[in-house]
Amino acid sequence: MTTISPATAPTPVRTHDARRFWQGLLAVVVPLPMLAKGISYLIIPVDGDASVQRTVDALQSRPGLAETLVWLDVVFCVLLVPSLIGACWLSRRGAPRLTTAAGLVAVGGTLVGIALLGGPLTPFQMVLRHDLDTSSMTALSDAAEGDAVVAVGSLCFIAGIVIGLAVLGAALWRSRQVPPVAALAVLLGGCTHPFLPGHVAQGIGLLVAAVGFAFVSVALLRLPKGDFDLPPTQD
Repeated sequence: MTTISPATAPTPVRTHDARRFWQGLLAVVVPLPMLAKGISYLIIPVDGDASVQRTVDALQSRPGLAETLVWLDVVFCVLLVPSLIGACWLSRRGAPRLTTAAGLVAVGGTLVGIALLGGPLTPFQMVLRHDLDTSSMTALSDAAEGDAVVAVGSLCFIAGIVIGLAVLGAALWRSRQVPPVAALAVLLGGCTHPFLPGHVAQGIGLLVAAVGFAFVSVALLRLPKGDFDLPPTQD
């Protein structure tokens, strides 16, 4: 006689849903890089193309400002790529093709640029922080500007900011995840950056982009948890 055992009930598996954590983390990170860099452009007393000597002269008697500029650049360099990924994540369902293009150009370009351009410790900062010889750091800066590696990094970074943010703004607009004015702020804040005259105008442009990214943060926080990792809704 064969004995049939009753079916064994499946053992429940305990899981931890971390989607709210990732939404909150991305929402915090998204506006910070553009905000930090915009403030940096506003408070630095010289334009970005100023010589090492001129920048050192402008900041020599203001060590607190020089230190602030370093840490603002740290925020920008460390958080820029995660910020762009967060914005792409928001727009991907409503505009998957545009978002893919934005991710490739904006995320890829800025990642290459940050990796190749040296980060926050620029030659003038090395003079100010470590009392290195100004003429030597000027020679280093001039040599780096003529190097092919720096040229590739600069080209990729500019493409990531100018073209990438323009496409990302268009993707946010098409996805309808943020108000059109917020998408326009991201688009214009990036694509106009190299063409604005002077560091103050460039800083204001980046702050405009930061406002657009702030709307992205709000939209990420408001996104239902179940919608955070769903497939696209349209082509």
